[in-house]
Amino acid sequence: MIDDILAPLRACATEIGEAVKSQHRRGLSGVRATQYHLDLVADEVALRVLSGAGFRIVSEESGVRGGGGDLTVVVDPIDGSTNCDRGIPFYSTSLAVLRGAELIAGLVMNHADGTVFEAQKGSGATRDGVGIAPSGQTDHTHALMAFSGLPSRHLGWSQTRSMGAASLEICLVADGSFDVYGVANHSSLNPWDYLAGLLILREAGGVAGDYQGDELETSESVLRHPIFCATPELLDFMMNTGPI
Repeated sequence: MIDDILAPLRACATEIGEAVKSQHRRGLSGVRATQYHLDLVADEVALRVLSGAGFRIVSEESGVRGGGGDLTVVVDPIDGSTNCDRGIPFYSTSLAVLRGAELIAGLVMNHADGTVFEAQKGSGATRDGVGIAPSGQTDHTHALMAFSGLPSRHLGWSQTRSMGAASLEICLVADGSFDVYGVANHSSLNPWDYLAGLLILREAGGVAGDYQGDELETSESVLRHPIFCATPELLDFMMNTGPI
């Protein structure tokens, strides 16, 4: 079952990684604000491969395509497009599968180094085929925090990072590299930014919430304000503190 669902996602991400190698430094497409030429190239691959596998598709770049089946792939063809265009080695393809409203599978591939994070609901999470788990950190004063956006205040954590690719940063909470990743200072994420990472984090043993109490498992084009943590203690601390 896991290979049946994840195999076309692997094929899609791998082909996208090859396709964007020739797109560095081409700049913005001019079609849509903040969209790069590489986003269009990656989206063409995603639509072709995923529709060929029979999925309904919700893509950041082209919206909803296909239908008829009960499986939807929510895809960010390139998460971290500016990193990719500038040659910064931290950008990914993020693919999440929903059966109806239920999140059942996710894959995030870091194209800079080929690392692949995967999960299927109820089967755990892996990094390059090896099981992963969060850090177990419970004390925010010893935590390594990562953010989308820049925090407006310091809450006493150890260190911070802002890497520019949400799906990968969530996966780095899942594998114990970061302790927390979330939105800061009026930042927000769309489902294609976080859904695959959300399942990978949960299957690894981490926890997540939304500052506004919104449901995170959705294929709609909506803004969310999530926080992803290694432990319930860190999630409680961040949720009780509120957006920063």
